Amino acid sequence: MFNAFCLSCIMLQIAIINGPNLNLLGKREPGIYGHQSFEQYLTQLEARFPSAALHYYQSNVEGELINYLHGCMGKVQGILLNAGGYTHTSIAIADAVAAIGVPTIEVHISNVLAREEYRKTSFIASRCIGSICGLGLDGYALGVQYFIDKP
Repeated sequence: MFNAFCLSCIMLQIAIINGPNLNLLGKREPGIYGHQSFEQYLTQLEARFPSAALHYYQSNVEGELINYLHGCMGKVQGILLNAGGYTHTSIAIADAVAAIGVPTIEVHISNVLAREEYRKTSFIASRCIGSICGLGLDGYALGVQYFIDKP
């Protein structure tokens, strides 16, 4: 589940979890989501933040996302969660975030508040320590930086 994970490691452990359709970054609606795949961006993030071990997971399946969140308990110090469309529909993912007790930041590539009306409701936001939206892929870097700077 986690690459090179070790509880005794000094390195900060951060999980980045992307939900449905984010496997299509770079191909899907590039005017909204850009031209870069998340895997390409992840390489840049890892180079930019060598003091953090970034564990990336993506799934289009709600239950798999919940299982991965559960697996983060006791293994990571922070989570960046882009639940994609599940943000607006999944009480189960919100409940999982609340249950695991790991500080979680909600991330969205687009400004969901400036889009369709249904995207303005987030079931997970109230279970997160903060939200970042509308800053493109840079939102993930801001989240990583937050966890690095956090006392």
